[in-house]
Amino acid sequence: MVDRPSFRSYAWTMQVELTPEQSSFVDLGIQEGRFRDREEAVRRALAQWEKRERARVELLASLDLAEQSLDAGEGETYTDESLQELVDSVKVRGMAKLAGR
Repeated sequence: MVDRPSFRSYAWTMQVELTPEQSSFVDLGIQEGRFRDREEAVRRALAQWEKRERARVELLASLDLAEQSLDAGEGETYTDESLQELVDSVKVRGMAKLAGR
């Protein structure tokens, strides 16, 4: 006999009440083969929510850094003319990149 450490599951059960519309939506996803069962549908929904929340936190952190940079005087000032030059430059580089495909 091989000694193996015992496996302990830390999963816990949570009961969630869905509206009839939500329940029908989940059932449709199961019928269409996108999910095996309701648990998988909920796990995937939570995974998507977590992914969006991580992206939101990263964006907010990025905005904080940008604000700190501006407060430190590291920003650039644009006029209508210089902004148009920037837009034109981006267009030219984008078209050149597309043409090089």
